[in-house]
Amino acid sequence: MSLAPIGILGGTFDPIHNGHLRLAQEAFEQCGLTKVHFIPSGVPPHRSIPHANITERLDMVRLALQGNATFVMDEREAHRTAPCYMIDTLRTLRADFDMQQPLCLLMGGDAFLLLHLWHQWKSLFELAHIVVMQRAGCQPFGNAINKANNALCEEYKRRLVPASCALRDSSAGAIFVADMPAMEISATDIRRRCADKKDVRYLLPDAVVNHIQSHHLYTS
Repeated sequence: MSLAPIGILGGTFDPIHNGHLRLAQEAFEQCGLTKVHFIPSGVPPHRSIPHANITERLDMVRLALQGNATFVMDEREAHRTAPCYMIDTLRTLRADFDMQQPLCLLMGGDAFLLLHLWHQWKSLFELAHIVVMQRAGCQPFGNAINKANNALCEEYKRRLVPASCALRDSSAGAIFVADMPAMEISATDIRRRCADKKDVRYLLPDAVVNHIQSHHLYTS
């Protein structure tokens, strides 16, 4: 019997914002996920050191997920002192779940086009499916991938499935491209607005806005 997949969304969440939450919700609905694990990164290997410390980022994610039982806070990366590679995180998730349980690693199209730069990137497919959330208004993803790294392009063409129902047929190994509404929200822009003392309402959940303001985050 097929199992509903579990979604995995990693990131620095510095801060978490409505773009992250909408991406997770779209994936949840389009892929028939049973839940989505939000995994804040302690020491991100592909980015600079986060502006907010891990305690503050965990607090913001916790506030953002309140009231949605299908969104799960997962702290398995949070307190690592070594770089948090997704391949290691997926291995710990596999140890927690049945080997038949489908896992879906969620990411935006821009991140997927750089997947070949990730640590042991081809091994990711042994542990999870990859769901690429392609924003409306962007060029067709097939066109973008044709201009990408050759090895990544080959994996994409070999593993692409046309419908999300295929994600239930195995525990890992497929690529599915889902639609994502255009939402031009970025953590960098939010931090800049906070530093300039501009209003960031409607870019983040109200509880996160209140937390940022009361703790004076991103003000310098």
